[in-house]
Amino acid sequence: MPTTEQTVIPTLDLTYVRAQFPSLAQTINAHPATFLDGPGGTQVPQRVIDAISNYLRRDNANTGGAYATSRHTDAMIAEARAAMADFLHCAAGEVVFGPNMTTLTYAMSRAIGRELKPEDEILVTRLDHDANVSPWLQVAEDRGITVRWAEIHEEDCTLDMADLAAKINSKTKLVAAGYASNAVGTINPVREIVRLAHAAGALAYIDAVHYSPHGLIDVATLDCDFLVCSTYKFFGPHMGVLFGKREHLDRLRPYKVRPNTNAIPNCWEWGTLNHECIAGITGCVDYLADLGRSSTNGRTDTRMPHPFDKLRAGSSRLSEGGNDPADTSGVKNERRAAIVAAYRAIHEHEHGLLKRMMTGLKEIPHLKIYGITDPERFDERCATLAIRIENHTPLELAAKLGDRGIFTWDGNYYALNLTEQLGVEKSGGFLRIGLVHYNTPEEVDRLLAALREIVGT
Repeated sequence: MPTTEQTVIPTLDLTYVRAQFPSLAQTINAHPATFLDGPGGTQVPQRVIDAISNYLRRDNANTGGAYATSRHTDAMIAEARAAMADFLHCAAGEVVFGPNMTTLTYAMSRAIGRELKPEDEILVTRLDHDANVSPWLQVAEDRGITVRWAEIHEEDCTLDMADLAAKINSKTKLVAAGYASNAVGTINPVREIVRLAHAAGALAYIDAVHYSPHGLIDVATLDCDFLVCSTYKFFGPHMGVLFGKREHLDRLRPYKVRPNTNAIPNCWEWGTLNHECIAGITGCVDYLADLGRSSTNGRTDTRMPHPFDKLRAGSSRLSEGGNDPADTSGVKNERRAAIVAAYRAIHEHEHGLLKRMMTGLKEIPHLKIYGITDPERFDERCATLAIRIENHTPLELAAKLGDRGIFTWDGNYYALNLTEQLGVEKSGGFLRIGLVHYNTPEEVDRLLAALREIVGT
């Protein structure tokens, strides 16, 4: 029988949460700043700011030197790698740092491209951010291979999984898919996508940039070959992180300068890294872990519900290469268990905000919501909403909201194929509203009231 401690649903202490983020205290034109621009980059807690400034003040040095500050830098990078290993549930030797997800994906696509032949195929989707599309299109152009496209259901902006499955065949060498849409919030069934790719002998490359602030990532359970994310999308500094299975990082040959080491994972990291931002990564992961600890009053509930994955089986792959992957039971790694608890609390809080926002938006005349709108299906989406209002361009709406201290985005957010498919690219794309866990019900109400005022209802 489960114990009361095991079944408790963690809740967020919003007073505690918001006190961690100094930027949330700003005002704009005498209005409280309302950050609904999370999909473009989240705010950062004070500990991340401190970690970056402390590194620059005390330990600013290059790596590999025979002196104290260089050794401190080496240790700091190792610590950040271990933190991201706990965040992703992998080995530290499978964590690669880079400037951003796009750069890392271009680098990996070049290396994978070395192995491709003209008869091979790559599958991409219409729903993805272009950073998980253009690198593969350009590899295909360079190597003379075929690119196939998985289509979408336009009515709810979800992947057509039957179409995706039908386009994977014996020639498919790589399937590139997003974990969640950065434009309309759809969460894709990535575990099934990985399974389909592997059944055909193909690699699975997952873009988790947009999913990472909203849901727990477990690469051991997903069994994906590669997964990329950006720490500035989940309360950290502007950096990219790539997970690669050790077997692939060992086998593939990176493009790199000759003096760079051949050691894994360092050989995949081009040039001198952004050390101060890497210092901030550990602060970011530790913030999430502390959020999990505070949300459970010291108890760590490790049962994290996951869309499409009702049974959270343990991994059959425990990778080599440094840090042993954390056990989601919390026995091996308390920080991983705390991260799991944090995302359970984040999930509950964001879904409450999403329901409130969706209800209010549906009451505004001439407003169209793109994506899943049925509350019974909210586990298939995150709290990112794309809307349009008749007779008001997305840019006009974003500017008027901005004057009221409410920050949203207009445009295509690099989800170019989606805005083209839905026929909105030439008229300004969408207005995107992005909720994360530091947002409040009052901020939702402020946004809804401002939209009603702007459209005159």
